[in-house]
Amino acid sequence: MRGPVTSGHAGGLDFDLSLPGAGGDGATAAVLLHGRGSHKGDLQGLARLLPDDWAVVTPQAPFAGAPWGYGPGWAWYRYMGENRVLEASLADSLSLLDDFLAALPDVLGFTPGSIVLGGFSQGGTTSIAYAVTRPGAVEAVWNFSGFVHAGLALPTGEAAAAATPIFWGHGRQDGAIPFSMAVSGREALSKAGVPYTTADFDIGHWIVPEEIDEALGLIERIRSGGS
Repeated sequence: MRGPVTSGHAGGLDFDLSLPGAGGDGATAAVLLHGRGSHKGDLQGLARLLPDDWAVVTPQAPFAGAPWGYGPGWAWYRYMGENRVLEASLADSLSLLDDFLAALPDVLGFTPGSIVLGGFSQGGTTSIAYAVTRPGAVEAVWNFSGFVHAGLALPTGEAAAAATPIFWGHGRQDGAIPFSMAVSGREALSKAGVPYTTADFDIGHWIVPEEIDEALGLIERIRSGGS
């Protein structure tokens, strides 16, 4: 049974945390990044869909959303339209995520056996950027309804083949990040040779339980030696 949600601050970011009722060194930690204008507690609701022996950590983005017109919540970067972001803002968030992931043993109270990084919308875009720019830093990345931003330099050749595996789930009726952006982003990953899997649903800009099942399937295949 999962423990209560607690809060803290590490690596420059506030966070919420739910720990498995039992476990310790070697357990998986899922680090989930919320979307634009949201907050650290938002994706804790996914914990019930994840294995009971996983820790679920949900950091809060560093930028206040209000100055950029995103309401009272927080943002990982400033969105510039279509598939463009303010590169400096995203770079700052990626650097803070480096510090946050390095601090995970202190956050969790144990050393995780693996880290799965994922996120919704802006959190998904940020997770893709992390996978591509820090290959092998985490076991896998989950992108729920994010996109490949225009300034992301994708690896090619052997470097692309060794990139962190990505799961990409998207809604075909997504009105916030249109499905056409999923199509074009996946085409860019395919052209570069970056490994990824997909699952699409007849939904809008949200996550359904079946999407989590598909994302977990990627982890199972990685651990069983599949692709």
